[in-house]
Amino acid sequence: MPTKYQYTEKEIKRSFAKKAMNAFTGQFRIIREINKKYAKPRIKMTKWVKIALLGIRLYLIVLVIILVYKFITMVM
Repeated sequence: MPTKYQYTEKEIKRSFAKKAMNAFTGQFRIIREINKKYAKPRIKMTKWVKIALLGIRLYLIVLVIILVYKFITMVM
């Protein structure tokens, strides 16, 4: 006959999952606060800086597309 201190395997897993979620929930809250604080840039960018950043962004997108294309052609 089980005593009140014996837990089923299901209860132990549920308890562990709750503790793990609580640990991560606190971290997610901190990350959300940091993201909210830095959501809008505080510095002024010139037109040329914005153009340069756009160029870099487009260049990285093209590189990823080439990488995916190369991977697909090698696999097939």
